[in-house]
Amino acid sequence: MTTLTVKEAIYYSAQLQLPDSMSISEKRERGEETIREMGLQDAMNTRIGGWSVKGLSGGQKRRVSICIEILKRPKLLFLDEPTSGLDSAASYHVMNKIVQLAKQDGRTIVASIHQPSSEVFQLFHNLCLLSSGRIVYFGNISNANEYFALNGFPCPTMRNPSDHYLRTINKDFDIDIEKGVGGKATATEAIDILVKSYKTSQGCQQVQRKVLEICQQSGGEEAEKGRQAGFITQCMVLTRRSFVNMYRDLGYYWLRFAIYIALCLCVGTIFHDIGHDYGSIQARGSMLMFVAAFLTFMAIGGFPSFVEDMKIFTRERLNGHYGVAAYVVGNTFSSIPYLILISVIPGAIAYYLVGLQKGFDHFAYFSLVLFATMMLVESLMMIVASIVPDFLMGIITGAGIQGVMMLNGGFFRLPNDLPKPFWKYPMYYIAFHKYANQGFYKNEFLGLNFPNEQIRGPAMISGEEILKNVWQVQMGYSKWVDVAIIFGMVILYRLMFLGIIKTVEKVKPMIRAFMAHSSKNPTHAEDTDS
Repeated sequence: MTTLTVKEAIYYSAQLQLPDSMSISEKRERGEETIREMGLQDAMNTRIGGWSVKGLSGGQKRRVSICIEILKRPKLLFLDEPTSGLDSAASYHVMNKIVQLAKQDGRTIVASIHQPSSEVFQLFHNLCLLSSGRIVYFGNISNANEYFALNGFPCPTMRNPSDHYLRTINKDFDIDIEKGVGGKATATEAIDILVKSYKTSQGCQQVQRKVLEICQQSGGEEAEKGRQAGFITQCMVLTRRSFVNMYRDLGYYWLRFAIYIALCLCVGTIFHDIGHDYGSIQARGSMLMFVAAFLTFMAIGGFPSFVEDMKIFTRERLNGHYGVAAYVVGNTFSSIPYLILISVIPGAIAYYLVGLQKGFDHFAYFSLVLFATMMLVESLMMIVASIVPDFLMGIITGAGIQGVMMLNGGFFRLPNDLPKPFWKYPMYYIAFHKYANQGFYKNEFLGLNFPNEQIRGPAMISGEEILKNVWQVQMGYSKWVDVAIIFGMVILYRLMFLGIIKTVEKVKPMIRAFMAHSSKNPTHAEDTDS
């Protein structure tokens, strides 16, 4: 998270990854020790930074990522180009620390390395060279030079061995490679020679025998699974971390808060002191519909932040830092204070400038419905973010869904006038705007009387009659049932979000396995496609 400092990022990760059997002080000490190992002690209180705030350099960010992954002191660790963005001195010190970790308790570390210096290259114990998926060499790094020399491609004096190996097996440019004394070969020919030599080498046969031996083993004891913090601890840590992120990220809630105040000032001044005449009936309905539909619609402004959160969640989830349920709980509870703030302050501006029904209980209900609908829209956008990770396409999708719901909310087209086969049943009852509008209308009109300006009828019209005849509101239940239904939909949407993530986690490996199987059996793949 770009808003966190190095110390916070490592400390939160330590709390999530390390088991509850470790005390908080032990976790903090492990985090500080890891920071020192990666040479980040001078940047402990610096924010990681992103597009809005300049923070760490690219190399420092990479070292923070390594810190997070070595907190648990894993038995097996994969590092993808850990030295990219580092200068030669930093590359050496980082890799030297990683080598020291590998020596502790027989840890195995596999790293792809980007343009290593000779000092960094010599730190590796074993080397695997690949070209277009074919093994060129696999074995002890000290024997690699002899292997290339025996096949006619000796490393020139004063040249970095790693540079020589990569130059020899890089066929992107297919340049001529010096072979022996005065001879030359193309890169393709050099690769074919080296691959053929490796296949017939004693080292390759030893590897094949070892692989066969492992495959024939009956299993033995099950490997100990990595322990992590308990569910309650995960929820608390994720809630606290997400709360800090939301507080520091101006685009998450603060910009929306400012826009909400501006919109509510507009609503309050346009409908100022609405009064209780006959014309105020339509004006009240329009104002409340705007709050229920368009103010809550602005909640999609946080979608880019949701997408960034999903990227972080996906990486941490794949690495087993915490569970899906803990993430959903943490994200939900951390957003509640900000949504309450957005509901109460801008809502009060609109409510009292317009002059809606007096009484604090009416305003409290108004704010509660506004809070519930904004929370529901955020839940809806989280579902969209889990399905459509691109923020531009996600915003378009979320806006389209809400647009369809607005049409069925009971304002633009009255409930009894909606076509019944589809728009009335089921869309009218699925759209949350129905319950938000009805809750607002009941809260506002019940208890009020308006003068009748029509020729016929009584002198005064009660709010209950207006709800039945003008807005066609269902009066068989109270306004509290409407708000309860909205909160129920919030829970349903969050559970749907959890279920989608769980389903995607199960489906992706199956798709990858199918694609791998199809690539090995092209005929079968063609039959399947047809």
